Amino acid sequence: MAEYRIAPSILSADFARLGEEVRNVTEAGASLIHFDVMDNHYVPNLTIGPLVCEAIRPHTTLPIDVHLMVKPVDRIIPDFAKAGANIITFHPEASDHIDRSLGLIRDHGCQSGLVFNPATSLDYLDYVLDKVDMVLLMSVNPGFGGQSFIPEMLEKARQARARLDKYKDKTGRHIHLEIDGGVKVDNIGEIAAAGVDTFVAGSAIFGHPDYRAIISAMHQEIDRHLAK
Repeated sequence: MAEYRIAPSILSADFARLGEEVRNVTEAGASLIHFDVMDNHYVPNLTIGPLVCEAIRPHTTLPIDVHLMVKPVDRIIPDFAKAGANIITFHPEASDHIDRSLGLIRDHGCQSGLVFNPATSLDYLDYVLDKVDMVLLMSVNPGFGGQSFIPEMLEKARQARARLDKYKDKTGRHIHLEIDGGVKVDNIGEIAAAGVDTFVAGSAIFGHPDYRAIISAMHQEIDRHLAK
């Protein structure tokens, strides 16, 4: 059985009390803390950097899952590793040498991964799966929170899962499949059935008054769909 992981995205948290928000979702049953980095260059928005990552690190024992929406990526990877990131993912279009960037992340002691926009081909995975620990599928166009899930990404998830399962059959190594954008209680079960095991949720969690209840409801929906 796969391990199903909920990763609250702090982009939707109350930044005036960010440490408390991180502690609350940790205690509520989150598996990862998702950390969105936007540079107003690769995407049309500007968010947070390594200093904020370093600031929240003492507030949780959970892995910090850093999603770099920046270009170029290599310069900032060591900064996030030093700041306490555990997983660092980036968009293949943002690196001139994808294999080198993946290796740089691992050389700094972090798990590495690639991120695919809705229209980005999964072919970027060819020849680098040996350096990939997680694949992140964007189910919205990156740059802003609160967008609606793009239904066509369910088929892309199935295709990605097939690639990763084929690799696992050959090597024995499991690669996580994560999705980010518009994930809610009413669609998380269907997304899990498509092969996703890690779910980023921002407003769906931080916009709810009871973090434990909403994370529990997400797990229940996953179980319900997979039991069919």
